[in-house]
Amino acid sequence: MATSTLTNTACANATCSKGASLRKLHDGGGLYLWIFPNGKKYWRLRYRQEGKEKLVALGVYPRVSLKDARGKRDAVHKQLEAGQDPAAVRKTEKRTQQAASANSFEAVAREWFGNQSHSWVASHTRDVQRRLEGNIFPAIGARPIDQIEAPELLASIRKIEDRGSYDLAHRVLQVCGQVFRYGIATGRCKRDLSADLRGALVPHVKKHQNAVRPEDLPDLMLAIANYEQTGDRLTRIALQLLAQTFVRTHELIGAEWQEIDLDAALWTIPAERMKMKTEHIVPLAGQTVALLAELKPLSGTSRYLFPGRNTAKTISNNTMLFALYRLGYKGRMSGHGFRAVASTILNESGKFSPDVIERQLAHCERDAVRGAYNRAEYLDERKKMMKWWADYVDGIVNESKVIVGNFGAIA
Repeated sequence: MATSTLTNTACANATCSKGASLRKLHDGGGLYLWIFPNGKKYWRLRYRQEGKEKLVALGVYPRVSLKDARGKRDAVHKQLEAGQDPAAVRKTEKRTQQAASANSFEAVAREWFGNQSHSWVASHTRDVQRRLEGNIFPAIGARPIDQIEAPELLASIRKIEDRGSYDLAHRVLQVCGQVFRYGIATGRCKRDLSADLRGALVPHVKKHQNAVRPEDLPDLMLAIANYEQTGDRLTRIALQLLAQTFVRTHELIGAEWQEIDLDAALWTIPAERMKMKTEHIVPLAGQTVALLAELKPLSGTSRYLFPGRNTAKTISNNTMLFALYRLGYKGRMSGHGFRAVASTILNESGKFSPDVIERQLAHCERDAVRGAYNRAEYLDERKKMMKWWADYVDGIVNESKVIVGNFGAIA
Protein backbone atom coordinates (compact mmCIF):
# COMPACT_ATOMS: atom_id res chain seq x y z
CA MET A 1 0.00 0.00 0.00
CA ALA A 2 1.43 3.38 -1.05
CA THR A 3 2.07 5.94 1.68
CA SER A 4 -0.03 9.04 0.93
CA THR A 5 1.11 12.53 1.89
CA LEU A 6 -1.24 14.99 0.17
CA THR A 7 -4.44 16.42 1.64
CA ASN A 8 -7.51 17.91 0.00
CA THR A 9 -6.56 21.34 1.36
CA ALA A 10 -3.00 21.08 0.02
CA CYS A 11 -4.29 20.14 -3.44
CA ALA A 12 -6.78 23.00 -3.49
CA ASN A 13 -4.31 25.66 -2.30
CA ALA A 14 -1.22 24.53 -4.23
CA THR A 15 0.20 27.02 -6.72
CA CYS A 16 3.19 27.03 -9.03
CA SER A 17 6.24 28.86 -7.65
CA LYS A 18 6.90 32.25 -9.23
CA GLY A 19 9.16 31.91 -12.26
CA ALA A 20 8.83 28.11 -12.36
CA SER A 21 7.33 26.31 -15.35
CA LEU A 22 5.95 23.40 -13.32
CA ARG A 23 5.50 22.29 -9.73
CA LYS A 24 5.06 18.61 -8.78
CA LEU A 25 3.47 17.48 -5.52
CA HIS A 26 4.11 13.83 -4.60
CA ASP A 27 1.44 11.75 -2.90
CA GLY A 28 3.20 8.39 -2.75
CA GLY A 29 3.19 5.31 -4.92
CA GLY A 30 4.27 7.34 -7.93
CA LEU A 31 1.22 9.63 -7.86
CA TYR A 32 1.89 13.32 -8.54
CA LEU A 33 -0.18 16.49 -8.86
CA TRP A 34 1.34 18.70 -11.52
CA ILE A 35 0.62 22.43 -11.12
CA PHE A 36 1.25 24.87 -13.98
CA PRO A 37 1.67 28.68 -13.86
CA ASN A 38 -1.81 29.17 -15.35
CA GLY A 39 -3.32 27.38 -12.34
CA LYS A 40 -4.24 24.17 -14.19
CA LYS A 41 -3.61 20.96 -12.22
CA TYR A 42 -3.19 17.44 -13.59
CA TRP A 43 -2.75 14.00 -12.01
CA ARG A 44 0.18 11.94 -13.26
CA LEU A 45 1.45 8.49 -12.24
CA ARG A 46 5.02 7.29 -12.64
CA TYR A 47 5.72 3.57 -12.70
CA ARG A 48 8.43 1.20 -13.88
CA GLN A 49 7.96 -1.84 -16.02
CA GLU A 50 10.67 -4.06 -17.50
CA GLY A 51 13.27 -1.59 -16.25
CA LYS A 52 11.67 1.38 -18.05
CA GLU A 53 10.06 4.36 -16.36
CA LYS A 54 6.65 5.28 -17.77
CA LEU A 55 4.12 8.02 -17.15
CA VAL A 56 0.35 7.83 -17.36
CA ALA A 57 -2.25 10.61 -17.06
CA LEU A 58 -5.03 10.09 -14.51
CA GLY A 59 -7.17 13.18 -15.11
CA VAL A 60 -7.61 16.84 -14.27
CA TYR A 61 -7.99 18.22 -10.73
CA PRO A 62 -10.51 18.97 -9.25
CA ARG A 63 -12.72 17.04 -11.68
CA VAL A 64 -10.73 14.00 -10.56
CA SER A 65 -10.52 14.35 -6.78
CA LEU A 66 -7.61 13.25 -4.60
CA LYS A 67 -9.58 10.18 -3.56
CA ASP A 68 -10.37 9.27 -7.18
CA ALA A 69 -6.74 9.76 -8.23
CA ARG A 70 -5.58 7.39 -5.49
CA GLY A 71 -8.13 4.83 -6.63
CA LYS A 72 -6.81 5.05 -10.18
CA ARG A 73 -3.23 4.73 -8.88
CA ASP A 74 -4.10 1.56 -6.95
CA ALA A 75 -5.84 0.12 -10.04
CA VAL A 76 -2.68 0.65 -12.10
CA HIS A 77 -0.58 -1.06 -9.41
CA LYS A 78 -2.90 -4.08 -9.56
CA GLN A 79 -2.45 -4.24 -13.32
CA LEU A 80 1.33 -4.21 -12.83
CA GLU A 81 1.10 -7.00 -10.27
CA ALA A 82 -0.92 -9.02 -12.79
CA GLY A 83 1.79 -8.54 -15.41
CA GLN A 84 -0.28 -6.16 -17.53
CA ASP A 85 0.98 -3.02 -19.24
CA PRO A 86 -1.26 -0.15 -18.02
CA ALA A 87 -0.51 1.93 -21.11
CA ALA A 88 -1.59 -0.93 -23.41
CA VAL A 89 -4.72 -1.51 -21.32
CA ARG A 90 -5.68 2.17 -21.60
CA LYS A 91 -5.17 2.13 -25.37
CA THR A 92 -7.42 -0.91 -25.68
CA GLU A 93 -10.08 0.72 -23.52
CA LYS A 94 -9.88 3.91 -25.59
CA ARG A 95 -10.29 1.98 -28.83
CA THR A 96 -13.27 0.15 -27.34
CA GLN A 97 -14.86 3.43 -26.27
CA GLN A 98 -14.26 4.94 -29.69
CA ALA A 99 -15.79 1.90 -31.39
CA ALA A 100 -18.80 2.08 -29.07
CA SER A 101 -19.16 5.79 -29.78
CA ALA A 102 -19.02 5.22 -33.53
CA ASN A 103 -21.61 2.49 -33.11
CA SER A 104 -23.94 4.57 -30.94
CA PHE A 105 -27.48 5.25 -32.11
CA GLU A 106 -26.65 8.95 -32.45
CA ALA A 107 -23.53 8.29 -34.54
CA VAL A 108 -25.41 5.94 -36.88
CA ALA A 109 -28.37 8.35 -37.06
CA ARG A 110 -26.17 11.32 -37.94
CA GLU A 111 -24.39 9.28 -40.59
CA TRP A 112 -27.75 8.24 -42.08
CA PHE A 113 -28.98 11.85 -41.84
CA GLY A 114 -25.88 13.13 -43.65
CA ASN A 115 -26.39 10.65 -46.47
CA GLN A 116 -30.09 11.43 -46.91
CA SER A 117 -30.57 15.12 -46.14
CA HIS A 118 -29.13 16.40 -49.43
CA SER A 119 -32.23 15.02 -51.18
CA TRP A 120 -34.73 16.67 -48.79
CA VAL A 121 -36.25 20.12 -48.80
CA ALA A 122 -34.99 22.40 -46.03
CA SER A 123 -38.16 22.18 -43.93
CA HIS A 124 -38.10 18.37 -43.87
CA THR A 125 -34.41 18.39 -43.03
CA ARG A 126 -35.09 20.61 -40.01
CA ASP A 127 -38.03 18.45 -38.93
CA VAL A 128 -36.03 15.21 -38.97
CA GLN A 129 -33.09 16.78 -37.13
CA ARG A 130 -35.40 18.26 -34.50
CA ARG A 131 -37.22 14.95 -34.00
CA LEU A 132 -33.98 13.09 -33.36
CA GLU A 133 -32.19 15.70 -31.27
CA GLY A 134 -35.18 16.65 -29.17
CA ASN A 135 -36.82 13.28 -28.59
CA ILE A 136 -34.41 10.38 -29.13
CA PHE A 137 -30.76 11.35 -28.65
CA PRO A 138 -31.18 12.43 -24.99
CA ALA A 139 -32.61 9.00 -24.13
CA ILE A 140 -30.76 6.43 -26.27
CA GLY A 141 -28.34 8.45 -28.40
CA ALA A 142 -25.24 7.31 -26.52
CA ARG A 143 -26.28 3.64 -26.44
CA PRO A 144 -24.62 1.22 -28.90
CA ILE A 145 -27.27 0.68 -31.55
CA ASP A 146 -26.92 -3.11 -31.41
CA GLN A 147 -27.55 -3.16 -27.65
CA ILE A 148 -30.76 -1.13 -27.59
CA GLU A 149 -33.86 -3.16 -26.72
CA ALA A 150 -37.44 -2.53 -27.81
CA PRO A 151 -38.61 -1.42 -24.32
CA GLU A 152 -35.93 1.32 -24.32
CA LEU A 153 -37.11 2.66 -27.65
CA LEU A 154 -40.74 2.42 -26.55
CA ALA A 155 -39.97 4.37 -23.36
CA SER A 156 -38.56 7.21 -25.49
CA ILE A 157 -41.65 7.25 -27.72
CA ARG A 158 -43.97 7.09 -24.69
CA LYS A 159 -42.56 10.42 -23.49
CA ILE A 160 -43.79 12.00 -26.73
CA GLU A 161 -47.20 10.41 -26.30
CA ASP A 162 -47.36 11.70 -22.73
CA ARG A 163 -47.30 15.21 -24.21
CA GLY A 164 -50.33 14.31 -26.32
CA SER A 165 -48.27 14.41 -29.53
CA TYR A 166 -49.50 11.14 -30.98
CA ASP A 167 -48.84 12.01 -34.62
CA LEU A 168 -45.30 13.11 -33.76
CA ALA A 169 -44.73 9.85 -31.87
CA HIS A 170 -45.51 7.86 -35.01
CA ARG A 171 -43.30 10.12 -37.13
CA VAL A 172 -40.36 9.83 -34.71
CA LEU A 173 -40.71 6.04 -34.62
CA GLN A 174 -40.71 6.04 -38.42
CA VAL A 175 -37.43 7.98 -38.45
CA CYS A 176 -35.94 5.57 -35.89
CA GLY A 177 -36.91 2.68 -38.15
CA GLN A 178 -34.99 4.26 -41.02
CA VAL A 179 -31.94 4.63 -38.77
CA PHE A 180 -32.12 1.00 -37.63
CA ARG A 181 -32.47 -0.21 -41.22
CA TYR A 182 -29.44 1.87 -42.16
CA GLY A 183 -27.61 0.28 -39.21
CA ILE A 184 -28.50 -3.17 -40.54
CA ALA A 185 -27.27 -2.26 -44.02
CA THR A 186 -23.94 -0.97 -42.65
CA GLY A 187 -23.41 -3.92 -40.30
CA ARG A 188 -23.93 -2.02 -37.02
CA CYS A 189 -27.06 -3.86 -35.85
CA LYS A 190 -29.19 -6.84 -36.84
CA ARG A 191 -32.79 -5.76 -36.15
CA ASP A 192 -35.16 -2.91 -36.84
CA LEU A 193 -36.68 -2.35 -33.41
CA SER A 194 -39.38 -0.06 -34.77
CA ALA A 195 -41.04 -3.14 -36.28
CA ASP A 196 -41.23 -4.68 -32.79
CA LEU A 197 -43.28 -1.69 -31.61
CA ARG A 198 -45.94 -2.08 -34.27
CA GLY A 199 -49.25 -1.86 -32.47
CA ALA A 200 -47.70 -0.58 -29.22
CA LEU A 201 -48.30 3.13 -29.89
CA VAL A 202 -51.52 5.03 -29.36
CA PRO A 203 -53.37 4.87 -32.70
CA HIS A 204 -53.41 8.11 -34.63
CA VAL A 205 -55.70 8.82 -37.54
CA LYS A 206 -53.87 10.95 -40.06
CA LYS A 207 -55.69 14.22 -40.61
CA HIS A 208 -55.92 15.21 -44.25
CA GLN A 209 -55.56 18.82 -45.32
CA ASN A 210 -58.90 20.63 -45.36
CA ALA A 211 -60.41 20.98 -48.82
CA VAL A 212 -63.83 22.08 -50.01
CA ARG A 213 -65.96 19.78 -52.12
CA PRO A 214 -65.85 20.42 -55.88
CA GLU A 215 -69.42 21.77 -55.79
CA ASP A 216 -68.33 24.38 -53.21
CA LEU A 217 -65.43 25.67 -55.31
CA PRO A 218 -67.50 28.36 -57.13
CA ASP A 219 -68.45 30.06 -53.86
CA LEU A 220 -64.85 29.95 -52.67
CA MET A 221 -63.43 31.39 -55.88
CA LEU A 222 -66.04 34.18 -55.86
CA ALA A 223 -65.12 34.99 -52.25
CA ILE A 224 -61.45 35.13 -53.23
CA ALA A 225 -62.23 37.40 -56.20
CA ASN A 226 -63.84 39.82 -53.74
CA TYR A 227 -61.12 39.43 -51.10
CA GLU A 228 -59.93 43.03 -51.45
CA GLN A 229 -63.08 44.15 -49.67
CA THR A 230 -61.54 42.79 -46.45
CA GLY A 231 -57.90 42.13 -47.33
CA ASP A 232 -55.12 43.18 -49.68
CA ARG A 233 -54.65 42.78 -53.40
CA LEU A 234 -51.37 40.84 -53.23
CA THR A 235 -52.94 38.09 -51.08
CA ARG A 236 -55.95 37.90 -53.42
CA ILE A 237 -53.63 37.30 -56.36
CA ALA A 238 -51.68 34.72 -54.36
CA LEU A 239 -54.86 32.73 -53.66
CA GLN A 240 -55.93 32.93 -57.30
CA LEU A 241 -52.52 31.78 -58.52
CA LEU A 242 -52.58 28.94 -56.01
CA ALA A 243 -55.96 27.85 -57.36
CA GLN A 244 -54.91 28.09 -61.01
CA THR A 245 -51.52 26.37 -60.66
CA PHE A 246 -52.33 24.04 -57.69
CA VAL A 247 -48.67 23.96 -56.64
CA ARG A 248 -47.74 23.49 -52.99
CA THR A 249 -48.12 26.62 -50.87
CA HIS A 250 -44.39 26.93 -50.08
CA GLU A 251 -43.57 26.52 -53.78
CA LEU A 252 -45.71 29.54 -54.65
CA ILE A 253 -44.58 31.67 -51.71
CA GLY A 254 -40.91 31.10 -52.51
CA ALA A 255 -41.31 31.77 -56.24
CA GLU A 256 -38.84 34.18 -57.84
CA TRP A 257 -39.36 36.22 -60.99
CA GLN A 258 -36.35 34.62 -62.63
CA GLU A 259 -38.25 31.31 -62.61
CA ILE A 260 -41.06 32.80 -64.73
CA ASP A 261 -40.85 32.92 -68.53
CA LEU A 262 -43.90 34.94 -69.56
CA ASP A 263 -43.06 34.71 -73.28
CA ALA A 264 -43.01 30.92 -73.17
CA ALA A 265 -45.80 30.89 -70.54
CA LEU A 266 -43.81 28.52 -68.33
CA TRP A 267 -42.83 28.56 -64.68
CA THR A 268 -39.82 26.37 -63.87
CA ILE A 269 -39.50 25.60 -60.16
CA PRO A 270 -35.89 24.60 -59.35
CA ALA A 271 -35.23 21.21 -57.80
CA GLU A 272 -34.05 22.61 -54.46
CA ARG A 273 -37.49 24.09 -53.81
CA MET A 274 -39.45 20.97 -54.74
CA LYS A 275 -40.51 18.32 -52.24
CA MET A 276 -39.05 15.55 -54.41
CA LYS A 277 -35.91 17.52 -55.29
CA THR A 278 -36.75 17.38 -58.99
CA GLU A 279 -37.20 20.43 -61.23
CA HIS A 280 -40.88 21.02 -62.00
CA ILE A 281 -42.47 22.83 -64.95
CA VAL A 282 -45.82 24.61 -64.57
CA PRO A 283 -47.49 25.67 -67.85
CA LEU A 284 -49.15 29.07 -67.46
CA ALA A 285 -52.60 29.67 -68.92
CA GLY A 286 -53.56 33.08 -70.27
CA GLN A 287 -55.44 33.94 -67.07
CA THR A 288 -52.37 33.04 -65.01
CA VAL A 289 -50.10 35.20 -67.16
CA ALA A 290 -52.56 38.08 -66.69
CA LEU A 291 -52.44 37.64 -62.90
CA LEU A 292 -48.64 37.70 -62.98
CA ALA A 293 -48.70 40.90 -65.01
CA GLU A 294 -51.02 42.42 -62.40
CA LEU A 295 -48.71 41.20 -59.63
CA LYS A 296 -45.43 42.56 -61.03
CA PRO A 297 -45.91 46.20 -59.95
CA LEU A 298 -46.94 45.05 -56.46
CA SER A 299 -43.73 43.09 -55.91
CA GLY A 300 -41.63 46.10 -56.93
CA THR A 301 -37.90 45.49 -57.10
CA SER A 302 -38.00 42.32 -54.98
CA ARG A 303 -36.80 39.13 -56.60
CA TYR A 304 -39.79 37.37 -55.05
CA LEU A 305 -43.30 37.30 -56.48
CA PHE A 306 -44.68 37.75 -52.98
CA PRO A 307 -42.30 39.84 -50.87
CA GLY A 308 -43.04 40.55 -47.24
CA ARG A 309 -42.62 43.86 -45.44
CA ASN A 310 -38.90 43.17 -45.71
CA THR A 311 -38.71 42.80 -49.49
CA ALA A 312 -35.65 40.56 -49.14
CA LYS A 313 -37.96 37.94 -47.64
CA THR A 314 -41.27 36.40 -48.69
CA ILE A 315 -44.67 36.63 -47.07
CA SER A 316 -45.41 34.19 -44.27
CA ASN A 317 -46.56 30.62 -44.90
CA ASN A 318 -49.71 31.51 -42.96
CA THR A 319 -50.67 34.53 -45.06
CA MET A 320 -52.98 32.63 -47.39
CA LEU A 321 -54.26 30.31 -44.67
CA PHE A 322 -55.32 33.26 -42.51
CA ALA A 323 -56.90 34.88 -45.57
CA LEU A 324 -59.04 31.76 -46.02
CA TYR A 325 -59.97 32.03 -42.33
CA ARG A 326 -61.02 35.64 -42.90
CA LEU A 327 -63.23 34.50 -45.77
CA GLY A 328 -65.01 32.06 -43.45
CA TYR A 329 -63.21 28.87 -44.54
CA LYS A 330 -61.43 27.99 -41.31
CA GLY A 331 -61.48 24.22 -40.93
CA ARG A 332 -62.91 23.90 -44.45
CA MET A 333 -60.07 24.88 -46.78
CA SER A 334 -56.29 25.10 -46.75
CA GLY A 335 -53.65 26.08 -49.29
CA HIS A 336 -52.96 22.41 -49.94
CA GLY A 337 -56.68 21.88 -50.48
CA PHE A 338 -56.49 23.46 -53.93
CA ARG A 339 -54.38 20.49 -55.03
CA ALA A 340 -56.99 18.03 -53.80
CA VAL A 341 -59.88 19.88 -55.45
CA ALA A 342 -58.01 20.23 -58.75
CA SER A 343 -57.06 16.55 -58.72
CA THR A 344 -60.66 15.49 -58.07
CA ILE A 345 -62.19 17.71 -60.75
CA LEU A 346 -59.55 16.94 -63.39
CA ASN A 347 -59.84 13.20 -62.82
CA GLU A 348 -63.65 13.29 -62.83
CA SER A 349 -63.70 15.33 -66.04
CA GLY A 350 -62.42 12.30 -67.96
CA LYS A 351 -60.57 14.62 -70.32
CA PHE A 352 -57.04 13.92 -69.14
CA SER A 353 -54.90 10.90 -68.41
CA PRO A 354 -54.26 10.23 -64.71
CA ASP A 355 -50.54 10.16 -65.57
CA VAL A 356 -50.75 13.72 -66.90
CA ILE A 357 -52.57 14.90 -63.78
CA GLU A 358 -50.11 13.17 -61.46
CA ARG A 359 -47.15 14.64 -63.32
CA GLN A 360 -48.58 18.15 -62.98
CA LEU A 361 -49.16 17.54 -59.28
CA ALA A 362 -45.40 16.75 -59.09
CA HIS A 363 -46.07 13.28 -57.72
CA CYS A 364 -42.95 12.26 -59.59
CA GLU A 365 -40.33 9.56 -59.49
CA ARG A 366 -37.99 9.54 -56.49
CA ASP A 367 -35.16 8.40 -58.73
CA ALA A 368 -33.13 11.54 -59.53
CA VAL A 369 -32.17 10.52 -63.08
CA ARG A 370 -35.67 9.45 -64.04
CA GLY A 371 -37.10 12.54 -62.34
CA ALA A 372 -34.80 14.85 -64.32
CA TYR A 373 -35.75 13.11 -67.56
CA ASN A 374 -39.47 13.32 -66.76
CA ARG A 375 -39.59 16.97 -65.74
CA ALA A 376 -41.12 17.86 -69.14
CA GLU A 377 -43.02 14.60 -69.58
CA TYR A 378 -46.53 15.06 -71.06
CA LEU A 379 -45.78 18.78 -71.39
CA ASP A 380 -48.05 19.33 -74.40
CA GLU A 381 -50.91 17.54 -72.67
CA ARG A 382 -50.23 19.46 -69.47
CA LYS A 383 -50.39 22.80 -71.31
CA LYS A 384 -53.83 21.87 -72.65
CA MET A 385 -54.94 20.68 -69.22
CA MET A 386 -53.77 23.84 -67.43
CA LYS A 387 -55.63 25.98 -70.00
CA TRP A 388 -58.77 23.89 -69.47
CA TRP A 389 -58.39 24.21 -65.71
CA ALA A 390 -57.89 28.02 -65.82
CA ASP A 391 -60.94 28.34 -68.09
CA TYR A 392 -62.92 26.17 -65.67
CA VAL A 393 -61.91 28.21 -62.60
CA ASP A 394 -62.49 31.48 -64.46
CA GLY A 395 -65.83 30.24 -65.74
CA ILE A 396 -67.26 29.22 -62.37
CA VAL A 397 -66.36 32.64 -60.95
CA ASN A 398 -68.09 34.45 -63.80
CA GLU A 399 -71.16 32.20 -63.52
CA SER A 400 -71.29 32.88 -59.78
CA LYS A 401 -71.16 36.64 -60.42
CA VAL A 402 -74.06 36.37 -62.83
CA ILE A 403 -76.10 34.31 -60.37
CA VAL A 404 -75.37 36.71 -57.52
CA GLY A 405 -76.19 39.66 -59.75
CA ASN A 406 -79.48 38.14 -60.89
CA PHE A 407 -80.57 37.39 -57.37
CA GLY A 408 -79.68 40.92 -56.42
CA ALA A 409 -81.87 42.24 -59.22
CA ILE A 410 -84.80 40.02 -58.23
CA ALA A 411 -84.51 41.14 -54.61
